[in-house]
Amino acid sequence: MSRIGKKPIEILAGVEVKILGQQVSVKGPKGELFLKVRPEIKVEMKDGKILVFTENEEARAFWGLTRALLANMVQGVVKNFEKKLEIVGVGNKAVMEGQTLVLSVGFSHPVKVPAPQGIAFSAEKNIITVQGTDRGLVGQTAANIRKIRPPEPYKGKGIRYFGEQIKLKEGKRAATTTAGA
Repeated sequence: MSRIGKKPIEILAGVEVKILGQQVSVKGPKGELFLKVRPEIKVEMKDGKILVFTENEEARAFWGLTRALLANMVQGVVKNFEKKLEIVGVGNKAVMEGQTLVLSVGFSHPVKVPAPQGIAFSAEKNIITVQGTDRGLVGQTAANIRKIRPPEPYKGKGIRYFGEQIKLKEGKRAATTTAGA
């Protein structure tokens, strides 16, 4: 039994949900999101709540997933999800050129990252903020930016999630030598 799948999803004020067969659309003040539900999963609306069901034993793994995706859609169209990234290192910086994020992170050229549809970037000093209504797309975009220059294990320089702790390695030590023993 899925504990998450059993929970009903409260429809927040200002959110409109439409279920057409296996296609669910959620529309709110921040935008509109769509989800194609697997055929084994049934989605219904009852008393201002979204209910997710399945009778197929093999589809139980997708029951809680579908409910979590729908809950994130309802929440995302009301308030944006956001991920913050931090740039560490001397001379590393991020600036905005229109909707494009330009990163100077130690390469011979600046790296330009265009904003995907539904995602907004902002850059202040060494903090990059990724915002959007789709939680999965926000997380994937933040991961793609981090992948450009991941934190290195000796000094911790690079792009990391805000508040992420990097376990630093010790590095090489100068060996003490005894001359001509």
